[in-house]
Amino acid sequence: MTLTLLLLAIVLLLLVRVPVAAALLLPCFGYILLADGITMGIALQKVASLLNSFALLAVPLFILVGFIANAAGMADRMVHALHAVFGGVRGSLGYVNVAGSLMFSWMSGSSTADAAAMGSVMVPSMRKNGYPAGFAAGLTGAASMIGPVMPPSVGAVVYAVLSGSSVGGVLLAGVLPAVVLAAGLCLYVFLYTRKRPELVTEPLPRGQRLPAVAGALPVLAAPVILLGGILGGVFTPTEAAGVAALYLILLSVGARWLSWRGLYQALVGTASTTGRVMFIAAAGGLFSYVLVREGAPAQAAEAILAITDSQVIFLLLMNLLLLVIGMVLEPASALLVTVPVILPIALEFGVDPLQLGVIMVLNLTIGLLTPPVGLVLYVLTSVGQLSFRDVVRGTSPLLIPLIFVLLTITYIPELSTIIPELAGL
Repeated sequence: MTLTLLLLAIVLLLLVRVPVAAALLLPCFGYILLADGITMGIALQKVASLLNSFALLAVPLFILVGFIANAAGMADRMVHALHAVFGGVRGSLGYVNVAGSLMFSWMSGSSTADAAAMGSVMVPSMRKNGYPAGFAAGLTGAASMIGPVMPPSVGAVVYAVLSGSSVGGVLLAGVLPAVVLAAGLCLYVFLYTRKRPELVTEPLPRGQRLPAVAGALPVLAAPVILLGGILGGVFTPTEAAGVAALYLILLSVGARWLSWRGLYQALVGTASTTGRVMFIAAAGGLFSYVLVREGAPAQAAEAILAITDSQVIFLLLMNLLLLVIGMVLEPASALLVTVPVILPIALEFGVDPLQLGVIMVLNLTIGLLTPPVGLVLYVLTSVGQLSFRDVVRGTSPLLIPLIFVLLTITYIPELSTIIPELAGL
């Protein structure tokens, strides 16, 4: 009964548009004041122990990498290089959009940052070259889902801390699924453009192709530092994030892609975003503690086992639940609420925790493309100068390949586990 009232209070607060962190904190404070055997000091100590983690130090560093890459216009350089590769192919700008998001994801780790950076470049360019505005916005939004799956991923770090998994293992588990997601979207572009011969962009002149590709090479050294350092055992994920951030700062300022004022704004943006994420993490940590204290994981496990003992059915039900949760909660806060409940049940069904991390991060991220939260939809509305209705209509068909890839990752665990196994994580 207590747990039901707590959940009902949170839902009501969210419905009246109370910020997520406050919606989680207020009912939990009420619970602490009324419950026996618990004090505010004990509860806050539990939250502090969650946040006092070396692994979480990677979160602001990953966010900084994304802000620097965005402020320095690195998306423009990658798009220009990809245009040199794909120019002249039917649907070339669609492929450039997806491949650009894949490359930018190596630095952003955020779907909203990806949508803002790529959307400001690709949506106007695609519309100018005859692509429907809805398709341009929808493809950009769908491709931005690659960011939170591919390292550096804030969601992966949060999941790793909550689940007690290796941070490096969870980060590397997302590499192959991110590539599969990009391939699935490229297949969608191929099917969409094969009967539209007018969607061909003129290739760059031969003399401009090599300089365009060469101009993007210094940018691509950042993901080499991140992935290569982690795979080679040179850095921990946190150290790799710090080195990558320092490299991008030196590159951007040294090459004059970024002014000192721009660097200051990137640092301020990083601090602001980190503060918001960590505040949500604290609220979610307190809520998770209350859930565990009330026995929510055990109750949920009993309910699921009463319905089915099949791993296939469990994974399907889990995906449906996460898709609904992702529609109303941001991924970071949703992970903090769901991981303590879902992880023990998933382990009971024999699901690999690294695979589970990828499934949960991608699943909850897809919620950013669906109302009512739909942060990516609002970003695309702004940068693409489109109506919210047009963006939603353009995005809706792209949910089909996203769900297909999600199910592929769900039922082929090797896609998530093979790279961490090869790296010994």
